[in-house]
Amino acid sequence: MSLSNSLKNKWAKPEGSSGYHSIWQYLHIDIPLLLGILLLISFGLIILYSASDQNMAVVEQQALRIGLSLIVMFVFAQIPPTTYQRWALFVYVVGIILLFSVLLVGHIGKGAGRWLTIGFFRFQPSEVMKLAIPLFLAWHYHRIHLPLSFPTILFSAVIILIPAILTAKQPDLSTAILLVIAGGSVLLLAGISWLLIATLIGVCGLTAPMIWYLLYDYQRQRVLTFFNPERDPLGAGYHIIQSKIAIGSGGWFGKGWLNGTQSHLNFLPEHTTDFIFAVFGEEFGFVGSVLLVLVFMAVISRGLYITIKAQDTFSRLLAGSLTLTFFVSFFINMGMVTGIFPVVGIPLPLISYGGSSMITLMASFGILMSIQTHRKLLTT
Repeated sequence: MSLSNSLKNKWAKPEGSSGYHSIWQYLHIDIPLLLGILLLISFGLIILYSASDQNMAVVEQQALRIGLSLIVMFVFAQIPPTTYQRWALFVYVVGIILLFSVLLVGHIGKGAGRWLTIGFFRFQPSEVMKLAIPLFLAWHYHRIHLPLSFPTILFSAVIILIPAILTAKQPDLSTAILLVIAGGSVLLLAGISWLLIATLIGVCGLTAPMIWYLLYDYQRQRVLTFFNPERDPLGAGYHIIQSKIAIGSGGWFGKGWLNGTQSHLNFLPEHTTDFIFAVFGEEFGFVGSVLLVLVFMAVISRGLYITIKAQDTFSRLLAGSLTLTFFVSFFINMGMVTGIFPVVGIPLPLISYGGSSMITLMASFGILMSIQTHRKLLTT
């Protein structure tokens, strides 16, 4: 066989299919997913430049974080799903140990001990658990096979609640909620019955009064503010009132880039982080906001496509959980900024300023790319 024929056979798809493998598939990069991510990142840098009062230092710092996160995504995309299976238990156990370490020696930031410092590196162990919980549960269900049994569901609830409670104790209720959602999405995809789901919702409703007294004062204040922001318009309700004013003042087409008044005149708090969508809505209006939502939905649709095409139970559950967690993150952020949900401090993925969750998020995208591209290579 000639060298040219050998190379041709190497890059060719299986018999009955057409075309050749793209170089991106051998680099384990999923182009549709990457394009959606880059588009969201571009939107984020553009609106951050405006929200930060045209402070290039802030934009450059965010760009550096994005660059590091893209490298993490590329590295995670190279690792085969079978390797993630082998790492699942180890990653979960290490994550739990780190969460206990935070409670003992964690760095205090804004009244909460959420950080561990190792040399010059500081990180939030709770971010690791956003990946560790889906990894562990997907590996567990792949190993024992489906459908779910009650003991299996009970075991999974313990696996989810241990890190969620440890995270809530920091206190970091917003991340604890995301951990429950990340684990719960695996249960949902694994086929938990709707009867049990309804029962759990009923139990949560019955225990709500007890949960209320377990909340910190500022957390109870957020719930009360959600029902009536006007009860304290210059205090607890100030954030959401100013956010709704900003979004509403944008109208159909917005005031134009760099022309927002709520953020530039400092009426809108946290306008580069949790409430950056309010800045976007004011400057780009309803049409621009819908376009941003459509890009988010395109990324989520690609994640669901990868989930459907995954070749085994582990890959399907893991890909589905990571995709649904990303959806819930942006859905809750937009909901709290528009007053649909209480303010819980969840940033807008890939848009808000900050790097604490960026690396974890891009790592999850790398895992999705790994599941997709390694699946294609296995068919050759």
